[in-house]
Amino acid sequence: MTDKLEIPRILIAGDRSSAGKTTISIGIMSVLRDMGYNVQPYKVGLDFIDPSYHTEVTGRYSRNLDGYLMSKDAVCEVFSHATKGADIAVIEGVRGLFEGLEATSDIGSTAQIAKILQCPVILAINARSITRSTAALVSGYKSFDPEVNIVGVILNNIGSKRHAEKAKTAIETYTGTPVIGVIPRNDSMKISMRHLGLIPALEGRRRVADFDVNLGRIKEIIKEGIDIDRFISIANSAPPLEKPQENIFRPQNQKGIIKIGVALDEAFNFYYRDNLELLELAGAELVYFSPVNDSILPDVDALYIGGGYPELFTNELEDNSSMREAIKQVSSDGLPIYAECGGLMYLTQEITTNVPGSGNYHMAEMKGGTFKMVGALPGKTLMGHKRVVSYNIGSFIEDNVIGKAGASFIGHEFHHSEIVDIPEDTHFAIKLERGVGIKGDLDGIVVKNTMAAYAHLHAASYTGFAKSFVDFSANK
Repeated sequence: MTDKLEIPRILIAGDRSSAGKTTISIGIMSVLRDMGYNVQPYKVGLDFIDPSYHTEVTGRYSRNLDGYLMSKDAVCEVFSHATKGADIAVIEGVRGLFEGLEATSDIGSTAQIAKILQCPVILAINARSITRSTAALVSGYKSFDPEVNIVGVILNNIGSKRHAEKAKTAIETYTGTPVIGVIPRNDSMKISMRHLGLIPALEGRRRVADFDVNLGRIKEIIKEGIDIDRFISIANSAPPLEKPQENIFRPQNQKGIIKIGVALDEAFNFYYRDNLELLELAGAELVYFSPVNDSILPDVDALYIGGGYPELFTNELEDNSSMREAIKQVSSDGLPIYAECGGLMYLTQEITTNVPGSGNYHMAEMKGGTFKMVGALPGKTLMGHKRVVSYNIGSFIEDNVIGKAGASFIGHEFHHSEIVDIPEDTHFAIKLERGVGIKGDLDGIVVKNTMAAYAHLHAASYTGFAKSFVDFSANK
């Protein structure tokens, strides 16, 4: 460790899921940006969608911080690296403040990140139908782990002025913790839900007519309901951190030795910013293309097809036959291709949606039927009963585009689909110790130089990802 990192910072945690963390966080970020601050956003955990809103409203790429997936040093390095040029760092928590991997430790929790980064914490409480009980909540959260520095409260879902006054008085009287914000119960504070969470910002901008109006309403509600000067003062109270050495974010190859085509559009947009940046530091030039909207592939040395919602764009993806055929051809020709989750689904033979009895997709408009996909991989995708949300632990059992046999990783998977009708002679690159994968304890279907898995990998956790992908592609 060398010298000090002095950056005002604050963490917005929730008393539970659905406390309103995301709308509160993006509203505060928007207000701060309007005030002239360069706001660096972060998200605790491995979510792709909340960070897309952070990036949208701040103009700076949001970064993920996960204390189970990443070492403490990696958390500190990702945080420090992203703060360059920022005036203030705002971190949105995940689920409830203390929810994590285990019942008896804070591993993987928002609380763990708060302690690692010595962040003052603002607790957002869903105060619907409770007043004096909010004081008990705050008291309990503060005493549960005194190392977590809860210094303020935002009350959400407040029904009336009287409701607000009673809850605020109770909290400040019994706990001595200031209430710095009161957010009224208001439909404008809701963002459309999907079966994996929120509708992504990129898709929202392209498909929701009043997208900017909605974000504007959230900003105005936050501006009126939260004491932003108090918020900034709390962020300024964060102590200096030891500045970590950069071991992950270092150039590893000459810039631009290969070109990697990255699928990015309303169907495919689940990428960790660190993965893309580390590919560039490993020597790749990234060329973005759209499987939905583009008719031809760019001239590249490899393809990276991330996660997303291909199941919601089955018509568009099927209709774009020239793109499907082009990807199938380059895969057959041996072009290195790496695909995660939604990318895996797109590369299979077909996707079948709206299977009878498959459950609620939370307002997602999914056309029922079976739709042709790329067909570069064996097997078919079924949007069925399965819902998988889990960390996974695995290792490579054969060399592939992103690693050598024997390399191991911690990742995660989050999907509502399964791959069926997989031939017995299918090759897999990944064996899982923990997780569901594609078939039994196997993940990562391999065909020639194409590898596609349900596992999502973060390149600041599995640090072999970027250099392995670039080196493999450069040598083909």
